[in-house]
Amino acid sequence: MMDYEGFKREIFKLTDIDLDSYKEKQMKRRIEALIKKNNYDGFAEYVEVLKVDQVLYNEFVNYLTINVSEFYRNPEQWKILEEEVLPMLFKKTKTPRIWSAACSTGDEPYTLSMILSKYMPSDKIKIYATDIDKQAMEKAKEGVYNVKSLESLPEEFKQKYFTKINNDVYKVTDQIKKCVEFKQHDLLKNVYPSGFDLIVCRNVLIYFTEEAKEKIYERFNKSLNEEGILFVGSTEQIIFSNKFNFKSMRTFFYTKTN
Repeated sequence: MMDYEGFKREIFKLTDIDLDSYKEKQMKRRIEALIKKNNYDGFAEYVEVLKVDQVLYNEFVNYLTINVSEFYRNPEQWKILEEEVLPMLFKKTKTPRIWSAACSTGDEPYTLSMILSKYMPSDKIKIYATDIDKQAMEKAKEGVYNVKSLESLPEEFKQKYFTKINNDVYKVTDQIKKCVEFKQHDLLKNVYPSGFDLIVCRNVLIYFTEEAKEKIYERFNKSLNEEGILFVGSTEQIIFSNKFNFKSMRTFFYTKTN
């Protein structure tokens, strides 16, 4: 009978995803729920099915990478970004380089593009957006979303940057899609790009172990330009941010100190 440790080893061989970097209690509970939902009897049987069933394999990886996303999530934080952070960036450069890390289905980088479009021509906006999940990347490139994920978005953005397909489905305009370059990237394994003025990584680090988070913060710091800014999620305040050469400028916003 396979235990969770054995399951993690098999999943690493199968997917190259290291479950040791995720908080065990939360992740194990999620996986057990998925196994039960698909009516399989434990880890061993489920692993064998994942090896031969591409649909279940895709579902598993998608579920594993926690794709919970929406446009303009936590509006008050986007307001701080627009009113306080962007003016700081524009003092340094007219074309800030931005990385939306672990961007899931693209809601976040598209939100960034819409906000930036108020202050600069859209053909000058270049946002680098990454995620570990190939399926999420494909959905992001399509730019088609249900109405629920647009609930928090300001009406002006809905009117200007979306085409309504039907009452429940909207599509992002090509004008905004062209602002974003999507690439697959694993925050735990891959080399980090560099030279960014702003990195946005929200609502994903809560699933990682403290050790994994520390490595990610250190790498983000190296990816930022001098006095670059890291924007994290509403449950992800960095305790002892100075340890990673960050200084808190506002709750959830951190400036690189060196």
